[in-house]
Amino acid sequence: MSEEKIRAGRNRTLTVSAAEGKLYASKLVRGSDAPIFEINDVLNKTIHADIFDVLDKLPKGFADLIIIDPPYNLDKDFNGFKFKSSNHANYAAYLQSWFPKVVALLKNGGSLYLCGDWKCTAELQNVMEEHLAVMNRITWQREKGRGALSNWKNGMEDIWFGVKDKNNYYFNVESVKQKRKVIAPYKIDGKPKDWEESEEGNFRLTYPSNFWDDISIPYWSMPENTDHPTQKPEKLIAKLILASCPIDGIVFDPFLGSGTTSVVAKKLNRNYIGIERNEEYCIWAEKRLHHAETDKYIQGYADGVFWERNTLNSQQKVMKKEQEKKNYTADNLFE
Repeated sequence: MSEEKIRAGRNRTLTVSAAEGKLYASKLVRGSDAPIFEINDVLNKTIHADIFDVLDKLPKGFADLIIIDPPYNLDKDFNGFKFKSSNHANYAAYLQSWFPKVVALLKNGGSLYLCGDWKCTAELQNVMEEHLAVMNRITWQREKGRGALSNWKNGMEDIWFGVKDKNNYYFNVESVKQKRKVIAPYKIDGKPKDWEESEEGNFRLTYPSNFWDDISIPYWSMPENTDHPTQKPEKLIAKLILASCPIDGIVFDPFLGSGTTSVVAKKLNRNYIGIERNEEYCIWAEKRLHHAETDKYIQGYADGVFWERNTLNSQQKVMKKEQEKKNYTADNLFE
């Protein structure tokens, strides 16, 4: 375990004590545990392994949904594992070294989402089109990002959406509707047209597009936050899971990181399997999964709809803060 950081009192970033670390480490499946895994060996488990050591051990065609958030073509330090940027050809070769094996784990009616940024999105599109039917490219807005004096600030990322069979795949658009504020409410005979009045304001339920501007990046005051350098928001992953995996289906993430995909799958009553090469990240994932047994909250998602950023009503926020306070107290009593 890495050295414990000193944090401000209101900082909710995940921490793990030494005792917790031992407990959660004992729950991991090790990549060397078996020459081949049956689905029940790894269902709802975190596999501590390098993907190159375990992909061939997993049963083919088990996943309803695969979410992939690989290292982008950037210099990045993942807790000691340093990924180096390279030219486009080398990064494309890196993707090809594992992507076909991941696709082989997808069911015939399954879906796959592949994350990246503008620097590597061409390579992502190429590898997707070679192995799957590409359905769309989602672009989501990061409201945080480094400023740049001689370039445009990078505030967007892409998610490529593909399926094995474009005539047969699960997609539940009703589960991912967004609740948006109505700026200029229109009425017919004095009654709202396609919107509703409430104490919190006027809102309309809308179908989602492939541009998402309602995502909040995890930060220090959010309990989902970890020290992982490229952690995806739970709300972002929730949209992918609700739209593309049925209840009780299986979600697979071969680059699990701090566990967001598995945690959200658990909160939304889906099964999960995740692979992560860094043991400390695996332990973070297990603690987050433990929290998800009692706390199903996903920031920005309530009443079966996704709300615009910062529009959930104040009462929900108060109730959530009380729940977080209880969870925080319980964590500190762990020995």
